[in-house]
Amino acid sequence: MQRRGALFGMPGGSGNRKMAAGDIGELLVPHMPTIRVPRSGDRVYKNECAFSYDSPNSEGGLYVCMNTFLAFGREHVERHFRKTGQSVYMYLKRHVREKVRGASGGALPKRRNSKIFLDLDTDDDLNSDDYEYEDEAKLVIFPDHYEIALPNIEELPALVTIACDAVLSSKSPYRKQDPDTWENELPVSKYANNLTQLDNGVRIPPSGWKCARCDLRENLWLNLTDGSVLCGKWFFDSSGGNGHALEHYRDLGYPLAVKLGAITPDRADVYSFPEEEPVLDPHLAKHLAHFGIDMLHMHGTENGLQDNDSQPRISEWEVIQETGTKLKPMYGPGYTGLKNLGNSCYLSSVMQAIFSIPEFQRAYVGNLPRIFDYSPLDPTQDFNTQMTKLGHGLLSGQYSKPPMKSELIEQVMKEEHKPQQNGISPRMFKAFVSKSHPEFSSNRQQDAQEFFLHLVNLVERNRIGSENPSDVFRFLVEERIQCCQTRKVRYTERVDYLMQLPVAMEAATNKDELIAYELTRREAEANRRPLPELVRAKIPFSACLQAFSEPENVDDFWSSALQAKSAGVKTSRFASFPEYLVVQIKKFTFGLDWVPKKFDVSIDMPDLLDINHLRARGLQPGEEELPDISPPVVIPDSKDRLMNQLIDPSDIDESSVMQLAEMGFPLEACRKAVYFTGNMGAEVAFNWIIVHMEEPDFAEPLTMPGYGGAASAGASAGLDNQPPEETVALITSMGFHRNQALQALRATNSNLERALDWIFSHPEFEEDSDFVIEMENNANANIISEAKPEGPRVKDGSGRYCLYIMACLGEPCPSA
Repeated sequence: MQRRGALFGMPGGSGNRKMAAGDIGELLVPHMPTIRVPRSGDRVYKNECAFSYDSPNSEGGLYVCMNTFLAFGREHVERHFRKTGQSVYMYLKRHVREKVRGASGGALPKRRNSKIFLDLDTDDDLNSDDYEYEDEAKLVIFPDHYEIALPNIEELPALVTIACDAVLSSKSPYRKQDPDTWENELPVSKYANNLTQLDNGVRIPPSGWKCARCDLRENLWLNLTDGSVLCGKWFFDSSGGNGHALEHYRDLGYPLAVKLGAITPDRADVYSFPEEEPVLDPHLAKHLAHFGIDMLHMHGTENGLQDNDSQPRISEWEVIQETGTKLKPMYGPGYTGLKNLGNSCYLSSVMQAIFSIPEFQRAYVGNLPRIFDYSPLDPTQDFNTQMTKLGHGLLSGQYSKPPMKSELIEQVMKEEHKPQQNGISPRMFKAFVSKSHPEFSSNRQQDAQEFFLHLVNLVERNRIGSENPSDVFRFLVEERIQCCQTRKVRYTERVDYLMQLPVAMEAATNKDELIAYELTRREAEANRRPLPELVRAKIPFSACLQAFSEPENVDDFWSSALQAKSAGVKTSRFASFPEYLVVQIKKFTFGLDWVPKKFDVSIDMPDLLDINHLRARGLQPGEEELPDISPPVVIPDSKDRLMNQLIDPSDIDESSVMQLAEMGFPLEACRKAVYFTGNMGAEVAFNWIIVHMEEPDFAEPLTMPGYGGAASAGASAGLDNQPPEETVALITSMGFHRNQALQALRATNSNLERALDWIFSHPEFEEDSDFVIEMENNANANIISEAKPEGPRVKDGSGRYCLYIMACLGEPCPSA
């Protein structure tokens, strides 16, 4: 054993010295009660620091607490030791070295490397033929930084040895989320061995597919029994299909289907309808050959299997990325990317945009020391900590460092890429923000707009004191509804966070080109020729903006002037302008048959946008307001249910929920729709979804309303009850102000543990808070005057915006 001095730069180190086994055991005795063996369900974080993106691959390595199994980089491990008193950590480091070259210049023959024992992701930028890994593990005892090299079975107590082995052999807590491991977890379908395939002469062409029941050309699945090509399910991110592959199974019972466009020599996506999950088909090559598909000579394309003779097209994404062009790498603050975790681009795009905004930078990265110091004992489960960690990772430049000058010269001479840390992996952040959310917790594609609203909700629920950076997105929408018979109007306001624009298909500027493309496409399909290059409708952005401002009919409008249903017209305007305007193009709609349709269009975004002409004007001279009379309430037949508020969660009609979920709506939204419509069926619940799908909390989990007056009574009780004096004294004995203790206890219903968390999460508390002084000086705390609840804070901007968060081919936005 040696004393740890060099790693932390400790002065006065005593040098290296050997200790007997008894000395090591004696050294560990005081710390034995704090060393735990990981149990089933414990999350062992040995890949990533809780406060940063340091890992065993980082220069300073990683320290895993042997009690909490949280991991910390060199910069943060001392903070955890001071906060918790935990002294024993396992130090993990992976060394990357160039392989020793042979006499001929090539790498020596590859040998089994017994020095790799950490379950870590390897760097994709490293060529395994040129580099080799060596893992290092040791115990470090704080505060003196004693080191005990591992493995050390002879000298360590049995409990410590077992704990160390358990930590080293534990799997990553994100293993189930990694898409690369899905294939290893897929079961073999029980229908694969004896699958019946009809001898119907069907041969699948190499391209030009479309659904046999509709015209969709994406998300197509080949049924392995009869060779039918049908579309898959529709997803809420406006991708997918109309579910005809599932309908085909329900009609005929043919169990297995493979996704076209995703077949390569080593893998394919196979789905079993009766087993209701992705599966493995060990005889897939044989089953595909039945329909003329040679799996060993195929590779996937966006809409077809491409043979080796066809010329691949350059996709729009490749054009945006400037694929094939030699580009100059950018390093430093603001030039750090996020690694894709598998269909996580929605999260990456939103977070890159969020942390380009100064208000978010100040709220999180600007408050980093305070947020980290006041973080809970498990910082991986704290929103503000993880937001700060992500923001610092993106903005600091710490994970986007350029190679040294000598390395650059060597790269130019040898045309090699030396190992560099490129970007950060937001696994911990994604795991937390998507926790308990049925959509974002999966690895399926999601909608960036939905995630943005979900994030705004989290920001507001976890706001740091009075500062709320999401205020920059909030604005008021004025809705004007006019009764067509009486001409009377009603003005209402609502809060929103983004501007949703419809796609004005009728305003396409290339209609002749679209007609010609459609004719050519149909001819190519009829003659089994390759399809022409796709032509998209070109829609001017101004047309979408105009469609937003157009009046729209209000279905089932109830006129308070007529006391009956009437025709109504609604127009929307901005009662205030946000500082940052988020725009969503609504690229999906519902057809006459209620089947979702997706618009595949091209819309050129302007560099500068002025929407002052959409400013709300309020009630105008000569306008008469509709009477403030509520429509009659339809009460369900059951007397036990008052306004649908007393439906027990177990009574929710799950069949209706699943019918809605199969249409692609978020599961929690479907549950709320069925709940708030009183189990009156999927059709009524669907109408509720259409009305509420644009609300910020549309996909949030269902929160059950209180029964009768329980909610108001509880709120009243929270105000009437003075916090117990002994609890107040306990908090003040910890060094906090009395007024601070009173406010924390009142905010948490006198729960001591929650009150302490409240104090740590509100470090900006001012002792002279008017509310606390008023409550403290009130002789009778049971008499509290009612205060008007404060509404959401809304700022009013200029209405002029500059486009700067978008992947586009246009000119950059001029400076304002």
